[in-house]
Amino acid sequence: MPTKADPSPSDGTASGKITIAAIAAEAGVSVPTVSKVMNGRADVAPHTRERVEAIIRRHGYQRRADERSRRSNLVELMFHELESAWALEIIRGAEQVAAEQGLALVLSESQGRLTPGHGWLEGVIARKPLAVISVFSDLTSSQLAKLRARDIPVVVVDPIGEPQLETPSIGATNWNGGLTATRHLIELGHRRIAMIGGPERVLCSRARVDGYRAALETAGLAYDPALVRYGDFHVESGRAQFAPLLDLPDPPTAVFAGSDLQALGVYEAARAAGLRIPEDLSVIGFDDLPVAQWVGPPLTTVRQPLQDMAAAGTRLAITLARGEEPEHRRIELATTLVVRQSTAAPR
Repeated sequence: MPTKADPSPSDGTASGKITIAAIAAEAGVSVPTVSKVMNGRADVAPHTRERVEAIIRRHGYQRRADERSRRSNLVELMFHELESAWALEIIRGAEQVAAEQGLALVLSESQGRLTPGHGWLEGVIARKPLAVISVFSDLTSSQLAKLRARDIPVVVVDPIGEPQLETPSIGATNWNGGLTATRHLIELGHRRIAMIGGPERVLCSRARVDGYRAALETAGLAYDPALVRYGDFHVESGRAQFAPLLDLPDPPTAVFAGSDLQALGVYEAARAAGLRIPEDLSVIGFDDLPVAQWVGPPLTTVRQPLQDMAAAGTRLAITLARGEEPEHRRIELATTLVVRQSTAAPR
């Protein structure tokens, strides 16, 4: 009868470097206890779990490739929040690819937190998905290491910060989108152009603001920090951040909102102030959500190919889950300007 330190065919190896049995011996626990930790079981004491996880991380343990067949046919799509039309576009793109591959999509949410908590990670480990697609969220190094140890690949769609070197990601040309949107307003003759960005620390928001600034400076226009505000990409923040700009001695004649939802908030602030769009104020958004073409007037915006981004992320995640090396680990899809009726030359 083997001791708990004796490797057996079911123990699993990490490229021949270490076995589950060796991890158990180092942690001073049984092989079944290590297996419970690996499988996300709740019946392990917290201090024991942390000791085992630390050893797993230190040795870079990963499940054997032949254990992939034991995983579910799920692809996990994790959002920081689900209650938006933006999230629905991502879901549509991911669902299409999952269905084509005979896989099911499971949705999870981190309740508005950009970094999910411990409970989410334990749930993922218990569900054993083929892969995780993290949308507009930021996993910690520890969380990534725990998923990697269980051979669950992670792909980030629309990363909020610079992804870690080994983490595949799908994004859009946010800087170019900000540049194009602002140039459109400049070409119409606007000189006082406001910018309502998203969260200041979020990568895509910073890139859009940087593109806005580059367009101004290239056109010989001064960058005025008083015209730049930061919100959270939602409707109310667009209204709240734009309204005070109307009280400036020289208010803007145009505004570039960092998302379509924020642009809708600008619409509300403009109406409350008695301003007409586009006669008194030009407004341009970012995303090209379905609602953009139905608001009055239809919104000029920068199209971010959300469904295509989600589809590309899902294909990349499935490729990695199959143990195949993708052609590209970092992908940026192009943004395009969609001109409708919310922008015009200033009076």
